[in-house]
Amino acid sequence: MIRLIREMAWLVSLAVKGPGGKVGLAVFVGVFLLNIVSIQINLKLIAWNASFYDALQKLDAGAAVRQVGAFFVIIGASASVFLIASYLRKIVQIRWRRALTSASLDRWLAHKNYWHLANDGKIDNPDQRIADDCRIFVEKFTQEGLDVAGNIIALFSYVTLLWTLSTFPLAFTIAGTFVEIPRYMVWAAPIYVAIGSLMTHVLGRPLKRLSFEQQKREADFRFSLVRMREASDEVALAGGEAAERRQFEGRFGRIIDNWRRLIGREFVLGLFTRPYMATVLRIPLFLALPAFLAGKLTLGGLMQIANAFSNVVTTLSWFIFSYRDLAELAATTSRLSHFLRAADAQGGHRSAFEHVRTAGDSVTLREVIVRDPEGRVLVHLPDLHITRGECIWLSGVSGVGKSTLLKAIAGLWPHGEGRIATPLDAPFFLSQRPYLPFGDLAAAAVYPNDPREFPPGWIENVLAKVGFKVGLAHRLGSPPFASETEHRDKPLGLSGGEMQRLMIARLLAMRPNWAFLDEPTSALDAQAERELFLLLREMLPLTTFVVVAHREPAGLGPLRRVDLASDRQPSGSLSTARPQEPAVGLKTA
Repeated sequence: MIRLIREMAWLVSLAVKGPGGKVGLAVFVGVFLLNIVSIQINLKLIAWNASFYDALQKLDAGAAVRQVGAFFVIIGASASVFLIASYLRKIVQIRWRRALTSASLDRWLAHKNYWHLANDGKIDNPDQRIADDCRIFVEKFTQEGLDVAGNIIALFSYVTLLWTLSTFPLAFTIAGTFVEIPRYMVWAAPIYVAIGSLMTHVLGRPLKRLSFEQQKREADFRFSLVRMREASDEVALAGGEAAERRQFEGRFGRIIDNWRRLIGREFVLGLFTRPYMATVLRIPLFLALPAFLAGKLTLGGLMQIANAFSNVVTTLSWFIFSYRDLAELAATTSRLSHFLRAADAQGGHRSAFEHVRTAGDSVTLREVIVRDPEGRVLVHLPDLHITRGECIWLSGVSGVGKSTLLKAIAGLWPHGEGRIATPLDAPFFLSQRPYLPFGDLAAAAVYPNDPREFPPGWIENVLAKVGFKVGLAHRLGSPPFASETEHRDKPLGLSGGEMQRLMIARLLAMRPNWAFLDEPTSALDAQAERELFLLLREMLPLTTFVVVAHREPAGLGPLRRVDLASDRQPSGSLSTARPQEPAVGLKTA
């Protein structure tokens, strides 16, 4: 419990420290003060009960009518305070949700933690933890947190009132022994609620675990749907609808299985809480009835003390009434704090490689050994020195570790050892799977830059040069381009080769001094590949290219081949020395 409270306090501190968080805290305090006002209004309503029912007992029509008017004033004030507090609480929720979401995104994106967390496999569904858990935590905390603070003050106020009203004792005889309990109404309330709280906790304890699991299974099912949407072409070509349906049904079946356990436990809890809620307003009348029948209370006094007792019981019963929400808050707190602390831990992650940034114009790898997560050696490079302007061809059979070596140079891959020295210039890395952001072709072509940073017509010209003119004139004719990547991982109508042409345009937009390309033209024929490499050499004459490819990347000029042999031992030798043809640009008309 203490650990859960600490985690909750930490998450709240992140929300308060974020953008708009301090304003949210000020509004939160304002809502708390309104809750205190609401308590005072309730005390007035309790006092009204005595005046109204005493007027009825005395058959005083004038007093009764006045009390009816007073009732509407009290109710109007109560409703106004409630609505204002509810509105302000929702303002707090959106401000703190924004701040907490911002803090979560900062930690997830910093130090490429999103990549490390995805590859560790220890954190499931980070999208749900950022999108849903931040929202649920803020909504539940602002509601239950205000209830806790308000109920503490309310309890003091109502108990004080009940103590003042409950001046009569409860007297009875047991086995010839006379027993008298002074102010018994005050003692009956906490005993009644304590028994109810104990029963609620015993019956509802599994709800936290079941709620946690339900959120996880819901996210798994949603992710499977998104994954198929992203791979719609592949599934359609393979005719995999039935197989995907089986997976969907399997994952949704897991949702149903846990849901049945969840509602079963809620049903068991409801067997106690429902009767408890139904009787909580009647028990006070039953307990105060002996004093009324003995003539120690008027009808108004009976109703007043019954209302005071009911408010004490209701306040003490907050734990019982809110148990389901508290279980969800506890589960969400655990999920979200676990995610954020895992991201923080990745931020302090130290790669086994010695990464050095130098002011020179070279990349140097010394005694670099790249391993898989199980520790097996993938690549061993005793010494590799790449100078500015060179073109390196990394070759080798599939699975030898070429792509993993590039990840190690980029500082992503943590498994291995050795010294990797890179220049201060930010290198450009192109992975095998092209990434297209939300937006149009222009945004995809210059990602991660802003298309507005480029001169008018520049992006269209580059896209045309890399081959986006044949059959695609409708996409270039009237900017802005059609938003083909919006709501899609892959734009409709772009083949694998066209996507790779788009990545070459991105490379031209970045104009890096160092470019590491992983199978950049694998979906293109040899002639198209050669034309694109000639274009790269023409427009980026001083750029160093390190290319992973199964065939020789013709068109880049003289190559030095580094062959990562199947026995995991590389051979760094120059490729067959043959003059390359002069670089020529493609026609743009």
